[in-house]
Amino acid sequence: MSRIVFLNRFYWPEEPATGQLLTDLAEELAGRGCDVQVLTSGPRGAVPGEQRHGVAIRRVRSPRFAQTGFLGQAANWCGFGLGALWCLMLQLRRGDALVLLTDPPLLLLFAGPLARLRGARVFHWVQDVYPELPERLSGLRSLGAMRWLRNREWRLASGCAVLGTDMARLLVANGADRNRVTVVPNWAPRGLEPAAPGTIAALRETWGLRDKFIVAYSGNMGRVHDLEPVLELAAVLRNDARCVFLFIGAGAQHRQLEAIARAKQLPNVLFRPPQPRAQLAASLGVADVHLITLREQCEDLVFPSKLYGIAAVGRPMLFIGPPHCELAGLVVAAGMGRSFARDDVAGMARVLGHWQDSPAELAALASGALAFSRTTPGLAQAANYWQSLVSSAH
Repeated sequence: MSRIVFLNRFYWPEEPATGQLLTDLAEELAGRGCDVQVLTSGPRGAVPGEQRHGVAIRRVRSPRFAQTGFLGQAANWCGFGLGALWCLMLQLRRGDALVLLTDPPLLLLFAGPLARLRGARVFHWVQDVYPELPERLSGLRSLGAMRWLRNREWRLASGCAVLGTDMARLLVANGADRNRVTVVPNWAPRGLEPAAPGTIAALRETWGLRDKFIVAYSGNMGRVHDLEPVLELAAVLRNDARCVFLFIGAGAQHRQLEAIARAKQLPNVLFRPPQPRAQLAASLGVADVHLITLREQCEDLVFPSKLYGIAAVGRPMLFIGPPHCELAGLVVAAGMGRSFARDDVAGMARVLGHWQDSPAELAALASGALAFSRTTPGLAQAANYWQSLVSSAH
């Protein structure tokens, strides 16, 4: 079996979503006897190279600028990308299977040709789709050349793993070989399960939320997530003393959301910082209902993996976004919650009011979420896919 080389900006001990997913997958594959290397960055003081749970980790030295805007983010991407390409040139071997994630975005334009020159096979693990994301979020329409080159890399790939059927259709429409595009869903962080009631009660007490009905958004507050309707919903329910809206995490919209909440004087909106993985079960468990949001026209570009963590701890969910997308249908079909278009704030308010008075219905949705989590192959399916693909593709 050939060596599997994963390339992604984040990996253990850092905890962005792609870093956690890659850590779980790499260690699972290594535990099955695969030769796995991860090429990544690292926090200040991290060891440049080490072995952990069978995975060889090589960290690229690159700058870390405060991500106060696009320029800071772009500088981080470019710094890591240049270092990663140099490492690939020195270390990639003929017969290796190079798996490219999408952080930094569009690094595949350079890493793909380089890998083929070195005699390696190239695979794509598509977590989000660029340049369509900035195009649809900002109206930017000057990235056509990048799209053409990106499509070429998809066509030349030995395989492409995507997160859902909406994303799969987009790849095929852009020239990827239909037979080499496979839906490989993400999963909940390894070992995540419902926290003990006492642990949840203690965290509620610490956060001053005892006896509250908590509606939570947990995770990255990036621009792809449609969070303005959440504050509109909080404004509608501001006089409901039982209901609290809790944001847990950080991201590009964090400061703006806090500013809007202050300007609207919303006493029922609270913010808490990102929680470490060890605390994730408890922080997800404090909520009575979780929110998942997605902006219009982004349904085929991303698939929020927070769905799997919420389901793993057995919490109902309310999806706000395109009503006909795959995610909306999944939440409803699996009996985990309800789905609403972004402008149906009144409908959301009615459902939340009903759920506060219907604990049996909430319990049934929680059971649906747990059943979905326990019957979804998740990590095992992903490991089977990569193990078989990299060992058989030529």
